[in-house]
Amino acid sequence: MSERRVLFIGDVVGEPGRKAVENVLPQLIERHAPDLVVTNGENIAGGLGITERTAKKLFAAGTDVITTGNHVYRHAEVYDFLDRSDRIVRPANYLETNPGHGHAVLEKDGVRWAVINLSGRVFVDAAYSPFHVADRLIGKLRDKADYVIVDFHAEATSEKVAMGWHLDGRVLAVIGTHTHVPTADGRVLPGGTAYITDAGMTGARGGVIGVKREQIIQRFLTQMPVRFETADEDPWVMGCLVTSDRPGLASSIEQILVPAGE
Repeated sequence: MSERRVLFIGDVVGEPGRKAVENVLPQLIERHAPDLVVTNGENIAGGLGITERTAKKLFAAGTDVITTGNHVYRHAEVYDFLDRSDRIVRPANYLETNPGHGHAVLEKDGVRWAVINLSGRVFVDAAYSPFHVADRLIGKLRDKADYVIVDFHAEATSEKVAMGWHLDGRVLAVIGTHTHVPTADGRVLPGGTAYITDAGMTGARGGVIGVKREQIIQRFLTQMPVRFETADEDPWVMGCLVTSDRPGLASSIEQILVPAGE
C-alpha cells in the first residue's frame, strides 16, 4: 500500500492562531503532502469557542476536519452549524441531545477517514466515560473507515496516557489536546497507534497558554478577577504529522513546531 499521512494542528487560539494557520498551513501542506488535515479549533473565536465564520476560515486554509473541546458551546450562534456540518465535531461523550456530532467520516481519494473527538472527565465535565464511548464508536466505525484518528481533549496527562494504551492497535492515532503545551512523548505504541499527550497550541507563545502574560501574572499576584485577552506575541503553529505504511496503523509520528512570524 502507498504511504498515508495525517497532519494534525493543535489548539488554535484567537486571531493570532487563526492567522498563523492561514500563513503556515498551506506551506505545511506543500511540504508534507498530507492525505488529511485535522485542526483543533475550539479556541479560535476570541480565544474561547468557535463560530461558523472562524470555522470556515480554517476550512479555507486547508483543514479537512475540525475538532473541538470543552469550549465548543461558548457561542450559541454556532449550534446550528455544528448540527449542519459533517466536517466539525464536538466531544462524542457529551449528551446525545447536545448540538453537533461526536465523529466524522470523510472519504478522500478512495480512503475513508474517521475522526473522533473525546473529552476527558478528570478536572473537566463530560456526560459519559470517554473510554466506553471510544469502544462503542470504534466498533461502529470498523466497517466504515480505513483509518481512525482520536482527538482526546483532556486536562490530566494520566487520563490521556491511559487512553493511548487503551486504544493501542485499534486506531491510527490518539492525539492529546487542551493543555496548550506540546509534550515530548510522541511515539508509536507497540500495537501500532501513534500517540502524543499534547500536540501543543497554535497561537502566541509570548503569552501564558494563549492569554496576555501580564493579565495572567496579575491574576496570580492579586487573586482578583481579571479580564483575559488573547496574546499576540511570538505566534507558532504546533501539531504533529502521523505517517502510515500499513492498513489502519501508524509507522511514525513527528512533531510540528513552526514559528509563524508576525
